[in-house]
Amino acid sequence: MKRCLGYLAVISVVFFFLGRVFPKTWLQPDRWLFRCRSFEQNGRIYEKLGIRFWHNKLPDMSRILPCLVPPKQLNNGYKERLPEMIQETCAAELTHLLAAVAGLWCLHLWPGAGGITVAAVFALINMPFILIQRYNRPRFLRLQKRCGLETGEDFRYETKKSCCGL
Repeated sequence: MKRCLGYLAVISVVFFFLGRVFPKTWLQPDRWLFRCRSFEQNGRIYEKLGIRFWHNKLPDMSRILPCLVPPKQLNNGYKERLPEMIQETCAAELTHLLAAVAGLWCLHLWPGAGGITVAAVFALINMPFILIQRYNRPRFLRLQKRCGLETGEDFRYETKKSCCGL
């Protein structure tokens, strides 16, 4: 069990930092993985899960490590930050998805019911964070369009380096 939990802690940290350095061309909202699906109804399906009530209660790396993760508040200057905020939803979704999939290695580290339980719980822990990104991204894209900012497949979201250089 200790090996499995240690492994999960390590991959969580590793994937967080990989999310900071993924090539920005991978993190585009028009890419297959990040595109809004019709069943999601532009994020409204997540409201049926009560996401509006619980999404701000979960840990947010932009509050924990603001130097590494851009803030997601829609306060002064948000129009200029919208492309970066949209791209950040892609990075966070990919990070949590990769961590959940890599968590399946616990089935090898701890064969049997223990490994199955830990891998399933780890996937379930990552799922709300994936849902939050899938909920926020279409909302940010609609806001970007309303603000008259450029969008579409020809537009590439570029971000500035953070204060930590990542």
